[in-house]
Amino acid sequence: MAGVQQMEVQKDEADMRLDRWFKVHFPGLGFGHLQKLLRSGQVRVDGGRAKADTRVKAGQMVRIPPLAVDRKGSDGMTARSLRDTGDAEALSQMLLYEDPKVFVFNKPAGLAVQGGSGVHRHVDDMLEAWRNKKGEKPRLVHRIDRDTSGVLVVARTRQAAMRLAEAFRARETKKTYWALVKGVPKQREGRISTWLVKEQTPDGDRMRVTKHGEPDSDHAVSNYRLIEQAGMTLSWLEMEPYTGRTHQLRVHAAHIGCPIIGDPKYFEADQNWEFPGGLQNRLHLHARRIVIPHPDQGRIDVTAPLPPHMRQSWNLLGFEESAAEDER
Repeated sequence: MAGVQQMEVQKDEADMRLDRWFKVHFPGLGFGHLQKLLRSGQVRVDGGRAKADTRVKAGQMVRIPPLAVDRKGSDGMTARSLRDTGDAEALSQMLLYEDPKVFVFNKPAGLAVQGGSGVHRHVDDMLEAWRNKKGEKPRLVHRIDRDTSGVLVVARTRQAAMRLAEAFRARETKKTYWALVKGVPKQREGRISTWLVKEQTPDGDRMRVTKHGEPDSDHAVSNYRLIEQAGMTLSWLEMEPYTGRTHQLRVHAAHIGCPIIGDPKYFEADQNWEFPGGLQNRLHLHARRIVIPHPDQGRIDVTAPLPPHMRQSWNLLGFEESAAEDER
């Protein structure tokens, strides 16, 4: 969310505590972050300072400063909640950004981008519902894993698809992912460079770290930095893939001894390690932000709010989303 907003308290919200009001409208905003905003006077009610336990009244105006989280909406979606929703409506619920050339969606975890074995619904097929008057279907220009949530760029025209695809090939895009991982990396930030080769397994394709020179292997490079940690048990990493190999970030996180929580393919732990209570055993990897040249001019810069299962984990661990900006 960018810029200062003024939001009116509705009749059915009268006498609600201010912190509860924020929880309803901005579920991704942590209590600690809200407290900082209140103490500094950035959040105000009818122009005056307020506290977390202030009771709001219908008709009052709440000043909302720029936040690193979005309003309640697309961040509450899951693949399950979209199951019985028509394709056109589901795409509308996922939409984060649009202009005459580009759509950017917040893909929920569990929804595949393209078809495959056992896949009954996927984004590419859903886009049929958004053909334009000329009969053109929006085109995928990149992919993210089925169980990874977050930003997905789609071109609205053939020419836009060509230019966006070229930007990905030329590595002119900046893709930022957030991950919750086991343990703490030895270095707070670093570069991971390996060779990966794809193997066929009973559970589908799996990538393996190998040596340079092995047939069919590809070079993969990722950058990471540690944002916050919960003791020595869990860490929040911000990861940026330089190359775009299958499962790259998942393999690289495991390679440095910090596999991503909920990863069914690459998470391995010793017998003494216990899965933290209160966290869902689902992949904690989210395509948080993308910056990419616009097909015409300028740049597109879009951020996707955390999915429900990761937002729950952030709240349980006391992680503040604003910490990612504070670390820069």
